Amino acid sequence: MARYADAAKEQVRDAVDFERLVGAHTDLRRAGPARLTGLCPFHDERTPSFSVDPVKKVFFCFGCGAAGDVYEFVMRTENVGFPEALELLADRTGVTLEREDEDPAAAERRRVRERLLELLERSTAYYERALWESEEARPARAHLAERGLEEATARRFRVGYAPSAWDRILTASRRAGFTPAELLGSGLAQRSSREQGRILDRFRRRLMFPLADGRGRVIGFGARALGADQQPKYLNSPEGPVYHKGRQLFGLHLARPAAARNRSVLLVEGYTDVLALNQAGIEHVVAAMGTALTEEQIAELRRLVGSGGSSAQRGTVRLCLDADAAGEQAMVRTAALAARQGVALEVVPLPQGSDPAELVLGDGTAAISELIAGAIPFARFRVDRVLDGADLGTAAGRDHALAELAATIGVLAPGALREELLRTVADRLSLSPELVASIVARAKEGADAGAVGDGVGAGARAGRRAPGPRPMSGAVLGREVLGRREETERAFLAFCVAVPDAGREALSKVSVERHFVSPLVRRAAVHLRGHLHNPLADLPNEDPDLARLMAELVVRAGDQGMTEAGLQVELLQLERARLEREIAAAQTAGLLVGELAAERSKVNDELDRAVERAGEAGAE
Repeated sequence: MARYADAAKEQVRDAVDFERLVGAHTDLRRAGPARLTGLCPFHDERTPSFSVDPVKKVFFCFGCGAAGDVYEFVMRTENVGFPEALELLADRTGVTLEREDEDPAAAERRRVRERLLELLERSTAYYERALWESEEARPARAHLAERGLEEATARRFRVGYAPSAWDRILTASRRAGFTPAELLGSGLAQRSSREQGRILDRFRRRLMFPLADGRGRVIGFGARALGADQQPKYLNSPEGPVYHKGRQLFGLHLARPAAARNRSVLLVEGYTDVLALNQAGIEHVVAAMGTALTEEQIAELRRLVGSGGSSAQRGTVRLCLDADAAGEQAMVRTAALAARQGVALEVVPLPQGSDPAELVLGDGTAAISELIAGAIPFARFRVDRVLDGADLGTAAGRDHALAELAATIGVLAPGALREELLRTVADRLSLSPELVASIVARAKEGADAGAVGDGVGAGARAGRRAPGPRPMSGAVLGREVLGRREETERAFLAFCVAVPDAGREALSKVSVERHFVSPLVRRAAVHLRGHLHNPLADLPNEDPDLARLMAELVVRAGDQGMTEAGLQVELLQLERARLEREIAAAQTAGLLVGELAAERSKVNDELDRAVERAGEAGAE
């Protein structure tokens, strides 16, 4: 991953309209001069508890504890890491990222790649114009219309048309200064099979579907033939410096926000399936561009839905593949890969012989939405299909069915679904549950041994997990309830930020080691001693937890009623908490606590008076 100059992060942050960025995910309302509120996009709620400071560009949810800056927000909502979040925001704001410490070889590879991306972008724009403006493209437009695809939908996905002439892209690109080597490297041209040394356009008389990376940059094309005399029906860009078929998912960049929001993604087979579902308002959908998924594509699906952490935090991949034999076999292969990477897999049961695009066109949005809502775990789908198709009247047929299902059930974690399926198989095959369970266990042991042999699974036993974004922290999905004492510590620091002059004096009166229990809050107190007027400045890159806490404190400080009188209350509560800890420790050690108890009594009296003063100040 590229290293960018330190100033790049701040340049992009300054350019982001944070209110607009967050407003795309939740409706925001003004709640003060520097505060917006809305429903939290990270957990289900009915009463708004999500707060945004659009000036300082931080957010905090009082309900689930999610907190951070513009980068954290994009990382959470789009399930990407920091470098990808920086690049996405740079693209959207038009900021050019400057690289540093780049060796000459890497710089040359980047220059070559950027030239190819520029060539692909120019060609995409040309194909788009050809589709909507040329007479030759009339059959291509008719093809889209016959499938119920509207122009606005096709334009969103930048669908185009490649004319039948053999040199349109070739000639235009050469005039723009691109070399034959670049045309070949981009996959837009190929060498003639008849005339040695001659190159010509690879795509001719075809409907063009641009294939984009996660940032929306075109890296290749999928091209559908429009004539019965053309073979193959679908022609992809060849493997090259920028396009690798086994890594790509069609529609990825457009599906990412909706997939993160829904914590699920629909996987379909074809380009028109993606367009049809998207047109129907179902945006969290991508296509595999073929029935055989790779490990890398599964990893990308995993990143899309944020799978990781506990099962409660795990997103879901829903297979919405054609209801035919090939589609079902694709599901089985996908399930095996998904199990290795801990991806939760469900199946959308489509009517036999149908595909998603046909269902949307024939039955409408409501019908496909109902099918999606009725998605079932892959294991249950597989068990039902195998049992329904098995010869249960013979011992050989039952043995064959059990052998097929043992691996499917074996990968399931212990729980209600596994037990239910074991009982179902035992009942349908007229076998004892104990026998079925033992066969399933042996199948799992064999699968584990095979995984060690091919390098899959061994990492999990060594404590490693599949590549992907870091698991959602408990602070985002199901925040762990803070202890009363840590909540007191955080409230004190928030008051210090709200009234920085008085806060500096208050911070000077406390001991980081004696007054703060939480290591994170201790780091925050040390940082604030030098940054009360700008808490978000100079945060260390290696401490993201501190950055999130600073964002929380800044948002909390924007609450009305944060006064010096309130700060005094929080300071005394912090002092009382310290004394209570020291009294408990002394009692455990068998020491006298008279002086400490007297000091606590004095603090309690001062606290009562401070609360009264704060109440009077609030009334005024």
